[in-house]
Amino acid sequence: MEILYSDQEIAVIYKPAGMLSEAKENDENTVPAALSAKLNKKEVFPVHRLDRETRGIMVYALTRPAAAELSRQIADGELKKVYTATVHGRPKADSGEMHDLLFYDRKKNRSFPVTRERRGVKSARLCYEMLQYDKESNTSRVKIELYTGRTHQIRVQFASRKMPLVGDRKYGAPKGDFDLTACKLSFYHPKTKEFLSFG
Repeated sequence: MEILYSDQEIAVIYKPAGMLSEAKENDENTVPAALSAKLNKKEVFPVHRLDRETRGIMVYALTRPAAAELSRQIADGELKKVYTATVHGRPKADSGEMHDLLFYDRKKNRSFPVTRERRGVKSARLCYEMLQYDKESNTSRVKIELYTGRTHQIRVQFASRKMPLVGDRKYGAPKGDFDLTACKLSFYHPKTKEFLSFG
């Protein structure tokens, strides 16, 4: 784990693949535990998450007011997240938006697209742009901006369109090297209100 920026209110880090973004009992390999040790902070507040397999840039709050303000920015769409991924196949259009209703099944730890709203169903929206297509492997490199942050959102939205992320066996891809990176993060500093962008 690499610390990209820190002050008394926040810490911005680069999470490697394989590390948990949230604290978990009996698991030392978590970002909050590592940050707490490195910065000598008793409390580290996760305000968003990345799947264990996903690497990339994250922000953590180091005070409760900072956590509340960053959570508000996420809810209001002011915190922007950009990802890159490699997917099987090729999108029909070189750029576009995906809108779905997703239901997250906690027991199976999987999200599913559904056709109607009901309890536990949340709207999911992203936009993508194709960066490169490799004909030999029939894979596409895409840039993705999330408008909502649902569990496994990128993974399930592409997989439901027969374009699972390379190596994402949970959502139907053959074995391979999983490739999803949170490459850019932008938000307003919770105390100074300065616009910050990383990546």
